[in-house]
Amino acid sequence: MPAPLIKICGLSTPETLDAAIAAQADYIGLVFFPKSPRNVAIGQAAALAARAAGRTRIVGLFVDPDMALLHEVRATVPLDVIQLHGKEPPAFVQQVRAATGCEAWKALGVRKRADMEAARSYAGAADRILYDAKPPEGAALPGGTGLRIDWDLMKGWKHPLPWMLAGGLDPLNVADAVHVTGAPAVDVSSGVESAPGVKDAGRIAAFVRAVRTI
Repeated sequence: MPAPLIKICGLSTPETLDAAIAAQADYIGLVFFPKSPRNVAIGQAAALAARAAGRTRIVGLFVDPDMALLHEVRATVPLDVIQLHGKEPPAFVQQVRAATGCEAWKALGVRKRADMEAARSYAGAADRILYDAKPPEGAALPGGTGLRIDWDLMKGWKHPLPWMLAGGLDPLNVADAVHVTGAPAVDVSSGVESAPGVKDAGRIAAFVRAVRTI
């Protein structure tokens, strides 16, 4: 099995962006969601994306955006991927992919196996499904909570799309997560932070190292 792809999400400073690139992460994520402690302004994101251009692939994370916001961001931030982390239906995901020319990823909150069934409806609309831990009802954030999926849910599951595992991963548990789930790609945010929204360069390096040595 090839080494899993790695995404470091929620970067907001040049120093931690450089740490992710130095570690050779396959993707870096920029969060466009004001309620998140990892939110970046468009100008800030443009500077980070310019710094990353040609060195890694850039993912923009949005929660139930309208097309106007996506076009506004895309006008100055050269995204490779748009990750939709809200309640976006398949038709909207397909519209985003067609209108922006970017890959479109759809995040799904998972607490039980039935939650994974929703992935089937995105076949033909999304390029990748990202399975994240489902937050508690009424939670302000749809992801980046540090909650973990029960990895055993993934055993024997026939995935309808390319997929990525998120939810509570960190340098100490990511190897086990990949062994249990067979994840072809992994995504980390809070698991490489010293405080909410504050990425740690050492933890980023340790996470990537843990995945690359599986």
